[in-house]
Amino acid sequence: MPSTPIIEIRNLSFAYEPSRPVLRNIELSVPRGAVVGIMGQSGCGKTTLLRVIMGALTPSAGSARVLGHDVANLRREPLFEMRRKMGMLFQFGALFTDISVYENVAFPLREHLSLPEPLLNDLVMMKLQAVGLRGAAHLMPTELSGGMARRVALARSIALDPQLMLYDEPFTGLDPISFGVITRLIRELNDSLGATSIIVTHDVQEALGVVDYVYFMAGGRVIAQGTPDEIRSSAEPFVNQFVNGRSDGPVPFHYPAPQYRADLELAEH
Repeated sequence: MPSTPIIEIRNLSFAYEPSRPVLRNIELSVPRGAVVGIMGQSGCGKTTLLRVIMGALTPSAGSARVLGHDVANLRREPLFEMRRKMGMLFQFGALFTDISVYENVAFPLREHLSLPEPLLNDLVMMKLQAVGLRGAAHLMPTELSGGMARRVALARSIALDPQLMLYDEPFTGLDPISFGVITRLIRELNDSLGATSIIVTHDVQEALGVVDYVYFMAGGRVIAQGTPDEIRSSAEPFVNQFVNGRSDGPVPFHYPAPQYRADLELAEH
């Protein structure tokens, strides 16, 4: 018998203003242990959906159950307790720039647990070892490359062994080597921790190599879903254009304009 999904979203809508809906009738289910991609172009509602999952936004309609809780009905303390079971990797890492790599990774451990220093040290070093940066523990964030900073942020996000990992555009700005490292770490850490991961991204080709399942969004709706192979071969015109990087299609190359001849005739006069 299949286990209860770790995230279950039903008929969910959200609007910052009543006249401007951002999410429309979203249906989404994430099984435990999976790596799931939420994909689409910028502005389609991906990050807003992630914020609903985190409990930072309350749905206008429908429901979002995360880690067994209806997030819309959670009060302050239960919400914080749920979030302690989550790890979050922000788009650009968001490291604390005035403390060392070691202290960045130690921060959530110090914040939420009362551990003797030797044990805390062992845990920090284990997390840094997992991302290949134990030797960089003494460095400051300003001494790191972009890829290294993202790996330190990943080590910090798994410090409390989260059940659910949330990645917001984790591939942005990475060189090919760093990209390869981050994608491998996302998959390996998910499996070794026994966690579940959500990757929000518009970098489709990169994400299709690491996820188990994809929800593809456009205009605040899920317009396609399936395995990576199903998304690659999708007949949905917008998905096909996006996945294959075509310059023209449902998203046109030309911005709406009068007939070209009309503009030329106007210039002649």
